[in-house]
Amino acid sequence: MAKVTLTGPATVFRGKIGNLIFRQMPNGTIVVSTAPAKRTGRQKKRAKLRRSPKQKAHNSRFKDAVRYAKAAQMQPFYAELAAVRPMNTAYALALGDWLKPPVIHRIERGEGRILVEASDNIRVTRVQVTLLGEGGTVLEKGEALQREGYWWEYAAQAQGKTVIAEAWDLPGNVTKFLF
Repeated sequence: MAKVTLTGPATVFRGKIGNLIFRQMPNGTIVVSTAPAKRTGRQKKRAKLRRSPKQKAHNSRFKDAVRYAKAAQMQPFYAELAAVRPMNTAYALALGDWLKPPVIHRIERGEGRILVEASDNIRVTRVQVTLLGEGGTVLEKGEALQREGYWWEYAAQAQGKTVIAEAWDLPGNVTKFLF
């Protein structure tokens, strides 16, 4: 793949010439690559038939992500983030956010509080903590407050045997962690 930097009237040059495709990137550079080989109708049909259930599930999930990204790219949050991150568009950030759920790294228990470290590729919007007693009965459940960095704090009233932490991101992906 070659990169071309043009000045003057050729800076808006993009498209296909022969077997070369010219694409203009968000930062203004133009990338040149060869065109992919064309598939015949028969090859397309065979490729669809050979998809595994996991591939079909991924394709369905990706279609949902595209629907979300098309609507979410208009949200000011993604537009502002795209302005700060070069080579990213609001659409690409929203698409990636849909596809990647938040991660809960660890839970720490202290005197009357529970700390949850959770991160996401864009933002964790909320963390909920549930305390379970013997036999799995719910003793307490509530929202944690965001502290420094990736840390969220929950003020616990009860002493539960098990802690369940759940983290959400902007598209609504949720991750559970048992401690």
